[in-house]
Amino acid sequence: MSNTKYTESAKLLERAKKVLAGGVSSEFRKYNYPHALFYSHGKGSRLYDVDGNEYLDFTLSQGPLILGHSHPEVLKAIADYSAQGQLYAGQHLKEIELAEKINSVIPSAELMRFCLDGSTAVQTAFRIARAKTGKPKFLRFEGHYHGWLDNVCWGNAAPSLANMGSRENPVANPWTKGLPQESKEESMLLPWNDLSLVEQTLEKHHGEIAAIITEPVMCNNNCIQAEPGFLQGLRNLCDRYHIALIFDEVITGFRLSLGGAQKYYGITPDMSVFAKAMASGYPISAVVGKKEWMRLLEDGTVIHAGTMNSGNATVAAALSTIEILERDNPYPRMFELGKTFMEGLKSAASAAGQNLLVQGPGPMFCISFTDEDKIKDYRDTFSCDKAKLSKFISAMHDRHIRIIGRGLVYISAVHTREDIDHAISVASEVIKQL
Repeated sequence: MSNTKYTESAKLLERAKKVLAGGVSSEFRKYNYPHALFYSHGKGSRLYDVDGNEYLDFTLSQGPLILGHSHPEVLKAIADYSAQGQLYAGQHLKEIELAEKINSVIPSAELMRFCLDGSTAVQTAFRIARAKTGKPKFLRFEGHYHGWLDNVCWGNAAPSLANMGSRENPVANPWTKGLPQESKEESMLLPWNDLSLVEQTLEKHHGEIAAIITEPVMCNNNCIQAEPGFLQGLRNLCDRYHIALIFDEVITGFRLSLGGAQKYYGITPDMSVFAKAMASGYPISAVVGKKEWMRLLEDGTVIHAGTMNSGNATVAAALSTIEILERDNPYPRMFELGKTFMEGLKSAASAAGQNLLVQGPGPMFCISFTDEDKIKDYRDTFSCDKAKLSKFISAMHDRHIRIIGRGLVYISAVHTREDIDHAISVASEVIKQL
């Protein structure tokens, strides 16, 4: 058994609870194992906590650290540009350079605006879609995550499958207390990966729907890729009914390819949202889109603002990160390492007689315990044994392998084959003991 200790983190958590609600600044941090932990530093593929524990990190801070922890080139770019100033309440050169770089690599990025996080950028895209189409609602899918604001907090959490209603008439369960009931009416909800249901819904309600928003890969509940033809089908339906197709690429952006999932799959949305891996952990996001949609920001028809938008440090972080990704092209290697990790886990589970399912494109994938051969939408995730997954994640953590609690694994540009082989070896031991 592991001799990993968490005593110093436990002391700091009790201290934090006196001044931070729940001891944390984001809800998800409560659910680290065995409790919210405190970290001292990170380097490359390793993260260190205040108890001196060293972790091989596959959480990458929930995805942003595509270049690993504390990449020296990114940190130098931030320091050098921040030395000239932090925030001008005005424009600066690297902001143009970052926009030009994104314009050159992202298919839908004809024009863009910078924000601070994905939640804000999503709401900006909704506002543009409503203004251009004159229609009030957006269509979204069960289990997809588009931020934590009121109108997207319906339908991405359910206590059980029985609470979700039928596929044809889903029930949009609230994710939290405190939501105004009218915010539920801003959207329509459907199961993902069912194009015929989308088509039937739009036949009846296209006059109400301004936008369809989707994660191109459903990363926040399992790691589910779109069924063949689904994304293209959404593109065709949006063209038919004058509806904005919005890709939420907060996770897939700069991770599946330099051009995001839209480049990887060859489907160009009207607007997209990028964040996370865009800036190696610094708070910046972008809403990007085709000129015919984004011109509403250009001419002031739609207002978008923010004092902290495009500050020097965040812009420098993003520009440096994207330039490194473009120069080094780590994508073939990330796919290879991800596939190797996935196959190793499958082999270990098979040898131990465990019902482990591993699915995803490679640079990110998800581990679940289920008898199903494939998880294709949020409803299928209720077949998964979450208690067994929790035991697996905690046992891996005690052995210094850090994986997101819901089983999501991220591969970075700095992970090595030795890292993957070690993780597979540790996982094999854990799986045998489950």
